[in-house]
Amino acid sequence: MQTTSTHTLEGAGLSCIRDDRVLFEELAFELASGQVLLLEGKNGSGKTSLLRILCGFREPDAGEINWCGDAVNDSQFYAQMAYVGHLDGVKKELTVRENLKMSLALSSVGRYSIDEALAKVHLTGYDDVLVQALSAGQKRRLSLARLLITENVLWILDEPFTSLDKQGIALIETLMTEHCANGGMIVLTSHHDIDLPDVDVQRIYLS
Repeated sequence: MQTTSTHTLEGAGLSCIRDDRVLFEELAFELASGQVLLLEGKNGSGKTSLLRILCGFREPDAGEINWCGDAVNDSQFYAQMAYVGHLDGVKKELTVRENLKMSLALSSVGRYSIDEALAKVHLTGYDDVLVQALSAGQKRRLSLARLLITENVLWILDEPFTSLDKQGIALIETLMTEHCANGGMIVLTSHHDIDLPDVDVQRIYLS
């Protein structure tokens, strides 16, 4: 995804209340192309809730989100966003290739073909394998391969390193660095301390 334009994502005065408990309030951040925002904190601190707000799955109890200077209120923002959550989001009764073809049908074509993406995530040769036959780590890498075949500026990732070994973690960090180098941006949660020396990483600790 080579882009010459700069995108910005801004949260202003964001608050979230769940079960009469304030998870966070007056939260603010600014993110630009090429940057990563890492959300840290204990379980239940509101990290996933903030991601859900950014994805439009729920409304903030206060504050607003701006994309490229405008309030997020139409499909333009969501068309440029890709989300990978706790669950892998793949259909176990379909093959690896069928899952990726389904993702392509719902999004714009990205930088990589299906074959190239499978090679990137070390799943070459698994094209016709049913997802239910994959290991947990392979399913995770397949879910992340969807990011490579579709055109999305903003990646929102909830614990992307779940089920991955050290080699898998290093692989995903490489893909994240490449995405940012090509003008993308990433918001993620992780209990794993990410290693992205060539990327501007901002951190917010929720408590």
